[in-house]
Amino acid sequence: MSFLAPQLLLGLLLIPVAIGAYVWTQRRRSRYAVRFTNLELLANLAPRRPGWRRHLPPALYLAAIGGLLFALARPTMLVNVPREDATVILGIDVSGSMTAVDVSPTRLDAAKIAATAFLDQLPAGVRVGLVAFSSQPRTLVEPTSDRQAVRTAIDGLVAKGGTAMGDALNAMLDVAENVQKSDAAADTPGGAATTPGAATTPTPTPNPSTSPGSGAAATPAPSAGTSTAAPLVAGILLSDGANSTGSTDPLDAANRASTLGVPIYTIALGTPDGQVQVQDDRGQLVTVDVPPDRATLANIAEVTGGTAFDAPTSADLQAVYDHLQSRIGYVPETQEVTSAMAAAALVCVVAGAGLASLWFGRLP
Repeated sequence: MSFLAPQLLLGLLLIPVAIGAYVWTQRRRSRYAVRFTNLELLANLAPRRPGWRRHLPPALYLAAIGGLLFALARPTMLVNVPREDATVILGIDVSGSMTAVDVSPTRLDAAKIAATAFLDQLPAGVRVGLVAFSSQPRTLVEPTSDRQAVRTAIDGLVAKGGTAMGDALNAMLDVAENVQKSDAAADTPGGAATTPGAATTPTPTPNPSTSPGSGAAATPAPSAGTSTAAPLVAGILLSDGANSTGSTDPLDAANRASTLGVPIYTIALGTPDGQVQVQDDRGQLVTVDVPPDRATLANIAEVTGGTAFDAPTSADLQAVYDHLQSRIGYVPETQEVTSAMAAAALVCVVAGAGLASLWFGRLP
């Protein structure tokens, strides 16, 4: 927390003075009571002392004075505010390995549930697109603020085929590049955006945060006064296996993302023990190991300036999406919180007065 008028904090020196005066007053009252020599009669005449309760209202009044002094100094702090200028492209693996049950109920079902919850938590102005991929990628929903359209597309995902991770990432970047061009056109005098709700400028690559699977990621702090965050175009790539088909190497696509300034946040879904049953060339069912390719996904995140996460369980996957929505959907901004401090001081005054009236029948 910082202050726009820190010199007014000198007024806080009045607090210890007030505390000293209160303590002196209480001791003086005790000395006066001792002068009454007939202590047995005094005990019968004086009501039972309220103990700690008589000190609580004055303590609340002192807290109110402190809150008002803080408010006069005009405190500021970083708060997370919803972004209205971000575009997120979800890339969800729907290859046959997504039927594995090492993530309950299945990898694909867990991915659907977590992605839907992610949509519900994002600020309304954030646009979301959806690319599904197996043996080849499919852009199911162009970036839109229509959450229902994205939910419907997610609900209809079916697992089959191989894993064309590189081609999928390229398809996501095609969408991102179109958004950036649309934003640039909107920023040009006489230009018009082709995407509803488009932002105004392409985004720079954010700094990489924590190591894969580490949970919370550090967010760069803006300079004092206003937020420095630019309109964001980012991708979230969820995959449960290694790149097995397609014409594009995933790291080549990652280099393209870095050039475009599009961070890719990757999620490695599943455990090393994941297995599925598939038909071989003779039509026989065979069991195949389907561990996620954590190394490739981590490299993609590192090259693009995103973050890599591991999600061996459905709870882990939900936690990853919870973190991503706070990182992508909100931006830290320095705001003055004078009114909040003043409101807290008012609450203390009302509470102190209310307790004094309830316990002692009077307002100090």
